[in-house]
Amino acid sequence: MLMETQHFIGIDISKATLDWAVYSIQKGIIYQTQSANSEAAIKATLKIIESLPDFKRSTSVCCMEHTGIYNTHLLACLYHLHYPIWLENSLQIKRAGGLQRGKTDAIDAVRIAEYAFRFKDKTRLWQPPRQVIQRLAALSAVRHRLLTARQQLQQPLQEQQGFVTPVLQKQLTKTCQASLKAINLDIDKIEKQIKDLIDKDSHLKELFELITSVPGVGPSTASEVIIATNEFTAITDPKKLACHAGVAPFEYQSGSSIRGKTKVNHQARKRLKSLFHLGSMSAIRVKGEIQDYYLRKVAEGKNKMLVLNAVRNKLIHRVCAVVHRQQKYDKNYTHTLA
Repeated sequence: MLMETQHFIGIDISKATLDWAVYSIQKGIIYQTQSANSEAAIKATLKIIESLPDFKRSTSVCCMEHTGIYNTHLLACLYHLHYPIWLENSLQIKRAGGLQRGKTDAIDAVRIAEYAFRFKDKTRLWQPPRQVIQRLAALSAVRHRLLTARQQLQQPLQEQQGFVTPVLQKQLTKTCQASLKAINLDIDKIEKQIKDLIDKDSHLKELFELITSVPGVGPSTASEVIIATNEFTAITDPKKLACHAGVAPFEYQSGSSIRGKTKVNHQARKRLKSLFHLGSMSAIRVKGEIQDYYLRKVAEGKNKMLVLNAVRNKLIHRVCAVVHRQQKYDKNYTHTLA
């Protein structure tokens, strides 16, 4: 299909409006417009685009950036009408554009269309996650917000202890008590809903049990991995998952003058990285291979954070391995010699 693509539709998305630019492989930009970000406006705009000379759905691709909830209507309409859809990272498009002067939504739509044309050989068509995964993602996001709210209340109370009088500390703790209790109840409700959702879907439950069989990987991490990989259909390679989670280290060297430290990239899925960090901290506290590895490397003089990052990598590789083999993790597994 990629060799046959004739039209590249770049769409810049905002909460209220969509900016459209249609790039023809023969003539360049042939159409630009702006529409409301609503189903009716999207369908009306697509009808106009389909009336353009030589335009066909089957030989076009719609390229846009990840914008979360704002692209819900657009993705639903395009998928229902069988348009090929390409979701791309916004930073990837920005960096590919080189030095840029000026920025408007209309200009961004043109840049997205031109990006799709220039990198048509790298097209990755989007497929919507199952309804159960969409619900899991929404529940997981709410759970994350509740945990953040609880931390914002609890952490200052814990940190100020010893720096204020006991009477004031007791007063401040009592003031937040009702809020913390309500947040904890909401967290319990969300976790129950997530568990019920997983238990009712056989494939999701099986995948969940495989992932949580890896020591150090809990229910929250398993949920986030399933969401991030779309049930291991979007990402299957452990190295790509490690990169996506901001765990894969990269070298920074050029000639003899630039000798940067090997470090991870900060453009990552922060929540996933945080969960794997908590998992690695949990794994090194339990007697076993991971703890022995951590203590050995630290004793050799390795930086503790670098070793922890290596532990995160191990957890990610083990998660991918159990899913690939469709077998739960076996801590007593030994490789057979050929």
